[in-house]
Amino acid sequence: MKPETSGGVERLEAALEYRFEKPSLLIEALTHPSAPQRSAAARRGYERLEFLGDRVLDLIVAQLLWQRFPDDDEGALTRRQVALVRRETLAAVAREIGLGDFVIVSSGEGAAGVRENTSVLSDVCEALIAALYLDGGIGPAQRFVERYWRQYFDATQPPRDPKTALQEWAQARGLSLPNYVVIETSGPPHRRRFTVTVSVAGDKTETASGHSKREAETAAAAALLASLGEIA
Repeated sequence: MKPETSGGVERLEAALEYRFEKPSLLIEALTHPSAPQRSAAARRGYERLEFLGDRVLDLIVAQLLWQRFPDDDEGALTRRQVALVRRETLAAVAREIGLGDFVIVSSGEGAAGVRENTSVLSDVCEALIAALYLDGGIGPAQRFVERYWRQYFDATQPPRDPKTALQEWAQARGLSLPNYVVIETSGPPHRRRFTVTVSVAGDKTETASGHSKREAETAAAAALLASLGEIA
């Protein structure tokens, strides 16, 4: 399959039930950094769109949670948000769509199985949300999230706080408490973005980002729990 061709774009548009006014946005969202340099969109790849898609998804999910769970306090809404926007959820949605089949990569990366990589699928899914937003506004992006995140929203109870769950996991095994380290701070003062690494027993590590230290720590704890086969 060649997703950069019009036929590939049309097949994905049919799966998404959305027709792009600017198909180049869709191609950009699907282009892995390893892809051969064929066009301006291919030269950029999906990384810039991923940055925007992360913020668009945060906004849409926050609004949907606020509407759907009127009795939840801020803490419960935050825990739901973390579960809904984490890498594993995005990758699960990408697999449901079959998005990996459309990712444009180099032949070497394709042979190495990059199209099934959880991190790549998560990034491309975020880039796709940004492409929908830029092409048609918030409406198409929101419809996409409502359609594919519905099953995850329907959980009857908010998940436990991932930081608490990770601490309990470590204590139950006689391990030292989780260690959180801020490894990067970026963005302007009014829109800081923190990247945090969490480790347990030195050799179990995950990294995540957020708009506050707590958000980043919570996301990192959730990612580590997921990699350990646990659910917060």
